[in-house]
Amino acid sequence: MKKILLPAAAAAFALAAFTLPFSPSSTPVSDSVSLADPNTTDEVPQDNKIVIYQLMTRLFGNKTALNKPYGTAQENGVGKFNDITDKALQEIKKMGVSHVWYTGVIEHATMTDFTKAGGPGPDDADVVKGRAGSPYAIKDYYDVAPDLAVNVKTRMLEYDALIKRTHANGLKVLMDFIPNHVARSYKSDGKPVGVVDLGAVDDKTKAFAPNNNFYYLPGQPLVVPKAGNPLGAALGPKEDGKFLENPAKATGNDVFSAAPKVDDWYETVKLNYGVDYQNGRKLYLQPVPDTWKKMRDILIFWAQKDVDGFRCDMAEMVPVEFWTWVIPEVKKVKPDIIFIAEAYTPKEYKTYLDKGQFDFLYDKVGLYDGLRRLMTGNGTTDDITKVWSEESRGFSSKMLRFLENHDEQRIASKDFATDPRTAIPAMTVSATLASGPVMLYSGQEVGEPALKSEGFSGEDGRTTIFDYWGVPEHQKWMNGGKFDGGKLDDSQKQLRDFYSRLLNLASSSEAIRKGKFYELQDANNLGKNYDQKNVYSYLRYTDTQRLLIVVNFSRDKTMTPTIEIPREVRQRMGLNPDIFCTYTDLLNNTPPTDFLNLTMPPLSAYVFEIKPKK
Repeated sequence: MKKILLPAAAAAFALAAFTLPFSPSSTPVSDSVSLADPNTTDEVPQDNKIVIYQLMTRLFGNKTALNKPYGTAQENGVGKFNDITDKALQEIKKMGVSHVWYTGVIEHATMTDFTKAGGPGPDDADVVKGRAGSPYAIKDYYDVAPDLAVNVKTRMLEYDALIKRTHANGLKVLMDFIPNHVARSYKSDGKPVGVVDLGAVDDKTKAFAPNNNFYYLPGQPLVVPKAGNPLGAALGPKEDGKFLENPAKATGNDVFSAAPKVDDWYETVKLNYGVDYQNGRKLYLQPVPDTWKKMRDILIFWAQKDVDGFRCDMAEMVPVEFWTWVIPEVKKVKPDIIFIAEAYTPKEYKTYLDKGQFDFLYDKVGLYDGLRRLMTGNGTTDDITKVWSEESRGFSSKMLRFLENHDEQRIASKDFATDPRTAIPAMTVSATLASGPVMLYSGQEVGEPALKSEGFSGEDGRTTIFDYWGVPEHQKWMNGGKFDGGKLDDSQKQLRDFYSRLLNLASSSEAIRKGKFYELQDANNLGKNYDQKNVYSYLRYTDTQRLLIVVNFSRDKTMTPTIEIPREVRQRMGLNPDIFCTYTDLLNNTPPTDFLNLTMPPLSAYVFEIKPKK
């Protein structure tokens, strides 16, 4: 990969561009803020600053570097539960991480044959995406993927050991819950005694019945898309276009057709939560539908294995009433377990938080999309203002912020920003704008660019979730299982150090964890040197800590803004505006200075702690 040249760590200090004097005997921060002030909200922040490290379990520990397109597990390698060692977990924790999201753990459809190892056989390639298969096409909710085990027969014990190992290293465990759909080949071999399988007693003569687990198209057999080509020019097991499903079931992305298209989720079938989609989405929720009970039991099964939380895939595709019912049911078993919703409809956010009782929601279409525009030179800081002032107003503490995950393109890819340094201002905003969770995706911290076509996934700027693959820049940090960054170049080490400093600061700072917020764009919009399109500044503060955060999104301009904090805002923060103060950049570890002349190189970020001058 090309060299990453990070901007200077510290600002240039000279004559005062602004001073923030205040008294040592500061007054308490008010619990209420005037709604008349458009630069803040009346939200009382909640301390929800968990730091999540997402890793694709199949990829994380893979040391093989062949990376043959459409390669087998034997050719390209596959990471195991056991590869996530104490050392790996210790190094993750050192970055300020509190939770690890193990992605792709539950058994899903795959073309790999495990019968010789005492495991399941391959699935029909007509309904599998990629040789490894999608981890979101669940084949058995009560089992884990055989790929992830050294000993296929004891795969669940190996996952149990990983959960215990994660906890022993001071980290908590998140895993996927996929409520909306399952693989077309779904059949649970691992279900506990007495559990009736999904669809086992469905009345298949009816398109919809409240207690059916699936939706059917009576009298119509499934017609798989001809252009699926899961292995490209090669043929996978049973790949003949004749997968037998009669009657056809509705497809996972709400397609009620016996002939789903190639760009549909044709490898999955939609679960029935008591919603009659073909008759005006009429609800049949009393008595409690059978699917609700089965999914509750699945969640409790994993909760009893001491999992600490679930990232709920496409949570809006099942009725909110289900979440209203099921989340309290699971919390009866484990009260502190958390639920994170993958959500994309801002107008429904409060519904899924208040009625649905989710702990946290994705902030993708708001902050992620806005920051992405800024990172690619197509947006302005107004996008950030819109997020806190409108989209997540009043509940920003419950919004999970991120710049990468398995669904999104890599920052360093040519499809996104190319230069991984663009994350410096954007990730700083993601981590410090509010007191809610922040997430990092494995490989992001070393500038993984997701080069080459992996196979089914294609060259799309994403790290594949469908193919067996090694993640090259991540492998340099992994260094053959040493997890010491031994093969990283200096620029990658600097980038990873930035992420570590930022996430540790976010997780330890009182002002970031639970402080109030005040935006300074209005106060500075007439400043001669304040480029409001590219420079964004705001305050986070409590009674005992005050922070000024300033970032420069420009790729090529050095900024020298004069920041003004209005007198009344200083007073609101509990400061006496007539006393001088010192400024210490906590993010870049610079010594305190009495006067600050802010010089901001391209793609830079600063977190200044303001203290009374002694």
